[in-house]
Amino acid sequence: MRYDIAIIGTGPAGISAAITGKIRGKSLLLFGNADLSEKISRAHRILNYPGLPDISGQELAENLKKHLQSMDIPVTQERVGAVYAMGDYFALQAGTSMYESRSVILASGVMHGKALAGEKELLGRGVSYCVTCDAQFYRNKTAAIISYNRETEPEADFLAEIAEKVYYFPMYENPPRVSDKVHVMQENPVAVKAMACEPEDLGTVKLEGVQTDSSLLEVDGVFIMRDTVPAHQLVPGLAMNGNHVAVNLKMETNIPGCFACGDITGTPYQYIRAAGQGNTAVLSAVAWLAAQDRKEK
Repeated sequence: MRYDIAIIGTGPAGISAAITGKIRGKSLLLFGNADLSEKISRAHRILNYPGLPDISGQELAENLKKHLQSMDIPVTQERVGAVYAMGDYFALQAGTSMYESRSVILASGVMHGKALAGEKELLGRGVSYCVTCDAQFYRNKTAAIISYNRETEPEADFLAEIAEKVYYFPMYENPPRVSDKVHVMQENPVAVKAMACEPEDLGTVKLEGVQTDSSLLEVDGVFIMRDTVPAHQLVPGLAMNGNHVAVNLKMETNIPGCFACGDITGTPYQYIRAAGQGNTAVLSAVAWLAAQDRKEK
């Protein structure tokens, strides 16, 4: 099935976009966490959301969930690892599944926390953010997964079916539920390390392994699985403004049919701003879809 609009993110921006998109009669895919945004639920008090004075973050999250449920808008709890513009539609890689949508709205927020030492330098040279995309390169080899959420556990099992050995670093509470083929590591990863090379060979630098707080674990590849994939890695060719997605007032990006809203587009990081941008983004997507339909007639 090819959907009209795929929305990535279940914060105020993504939820606002989903609600208005449903009202406008569009078929939707809403990717995110069923518990919505952790940033919302952990907020102590929210004082500037119109109509909801002095509400707790947990109460706002519950209200947002009820709104989605009342409109029969399900949340697809698969982590989107890549979005590819295919011409007249977008292909979304999520876990071990592929989805198709005529348009995409990026509402996944900003990535918090620092990158691991060596992560940026080795991206594409042994470091990846998408298991399904790149697992094939590690057939009969050794790979590691550094995961910040439980949703990636099935991807560890998938990788273990291809690679000879898989090390799994769970960076979250509670023991992971992975197959016996996956080696769960209790050490804390602090860096991804490159092989030593001469200055003239820096352009061909390669991964050596994962540096933990107690040892160097030699591997052929490392998958770093955070809740949010950096936008410029998620959508190839996406124009950025520093660390944020570049958009105009219609929330349009440089890629036709791709829109962005909320914290991912820059400061101020405010719930009400994000919700307003989500509404603008989906209305722009609706207008863009209508324009494409007119061209086809």
